[in-house]
Amino acid sequence: MTTRKQTASSDELRREYNLRDLRAGVRGKYYDKAIAGTNLVLIEPDLAEAFPHAQAVNDALRVLMNIAANQVRPGTAKAKSAVKALQRTSRKPARR
Repeated sequence: MTTRKQTASSDELRREYNLRDLRAGVRGKYYDKAIAGTNLVLIEPDLAEAFPHAQAVNDALRVLMNIAANQVRPGTAKAKSAVKALQRTSRKPARR
């Protein structure tokens, strides 16, 4: 069995790639579009066992939101502000 020795040239680009085209990339070009409809939240492993999919997490958060809203008299300004505080998702995440 023969093995081919790897040379330094085996890690280079193929001839058909144009280096001028590769250097024209813009960092973060699609960042705003990518996060526009996404609110990604990572949960701890023990919580992932209790909430195995997104629907379970959403249901639990809706229950929590309703409990918080019902802790004060429904229909009052305080109840509405409690619900709004839980619904705040419009803030953009910090850009990395």
